[in-house]
Amino acid sequence: MSDATSDTTAYRPPAPPGPLRDFWNSFRENRGAVIGLFVFALFLFIAIFAPLLAPYSPSEQFREHLLQPPAWSEGGNWRFPLGTDPLGRDMLSRLLHGARYSFFIGVVVVGVASFFGVTIGVIAGFAPRWLDTLIMRVMDIVLSFPSLLMALVLVAILGPSLINAMIAIAIVLQPHFVRLTRAAVMSERTKDYVTAARVAGAGRLRIMFRTVLPNCLAPIIVQAALSFSTAVLDAAALGFLGMGAQPPTPEWGTMLAEAREFILRAWWVVTFPGLCILITVLAINLMGDGLRDALDPKLKRS
Repeated sequence: MSDATSDTTAYRPPAPPGPLRDFWNSFRENRGAVIGLFVFALFLFIAIFAPLLAPYSPSEQFREHLLQPPAWSEGGNWRFPLGTDPLGRDMLSRLLHGARYSFFIGVVVVGVASFFGVTIGVIAGFAPRWLDTLIMRVMDIVLSFPSLLMALVLVAILGPSLINAMIAIAIVLQPHFVRLTRAAVMSERTKDYVTAARVAGAGRLRIMFRTVLPNCLAPIIVQAALSFSTAVLDAAALGFLGMGAQPPTPEWGTMLAEAREFILRAWWVVTFPGLCILITVLAINLMGDGLRDALDPKLKRS
C-alpha cells in the first residue's frame, strides 16, 4: 500500500508549455517564417556591427579603382570583394552601412506609425459615433491615395531628406494601424471582462489602454512586421527618386539612384543594392506570415 501511495505522489503531470514556447511551436511550423527570421536576424546583426564588419569607410574613395568589378569577375580585385562604385567607393562597405539606414528607417517609421495609429484607433473604438465617423473618414481619405504617391507629395512639401521621408512614410502607414486597432477594440469592448472592469469602477482610460488594448496586440504585432518591410521598400523608392536620403548617404535606394546610368557598364552597382532590398523585404514578409499564423488562434493547427 505504501509503495502504491509513494508512486502516486511521485508522479506529476508535465507542466503545460508557457506562452512563449507555445508561440515558438506554432511559429516554427512555417519553415518560410523561420528562414525569414534567421535572415532578418543576420541583417540586424550586420546593421548593428557594420562599422566593425566593413573593410573601409562607406565614403572613402579609391580614385585608381573606379567601377572595379567584383573580385571573382575578370579584372576584379580581392581588396574589393563586391567591386566599387563610380566614385571608387567600396560596394561591400556601403552595403553593410546601408543596412543600418534601412533598419533605422523601419524601426522609426513603424514606431511612430504604430504609436499614433494605435492611440487613435483605441480612441475611435470608444468614441461617440460622430467622432468615430470623422476619424475613419479621414483615414479613408488618406488610404484612397496610392501610398508612394502620397509619400512623394508629403516629401515634396516638407523637402527631400531622410527625416522627412520617414515622416511621410509614417503618415502613410498610420491609417492601417488605426483601422486594425479600431476593429479589434470594437470586438473586445462588448466582452464580459470589459463589463466586469467597468462595474468594478475602472476609469475610462484604464479600460481603454490597460484592459482592452493588451488583448488587441496580436494583429497589431503582425501589422507592425509587415509595415516594417513596406517602410524599407518605400524609403528605398523615395531614395531612388531623389526624395529620400541624399548622397553620399549609403542608403540602398540612393545607391540605386546614383548607379542608374552605369547599369549597362557595371551591373554590380545596381544588382547588389537591389538584392539587399529584395532579400530584406522578402524575409520580413515571410516572418510576418509566420507571426500571423502563430498569433491568430483561428489559424493555429489543431
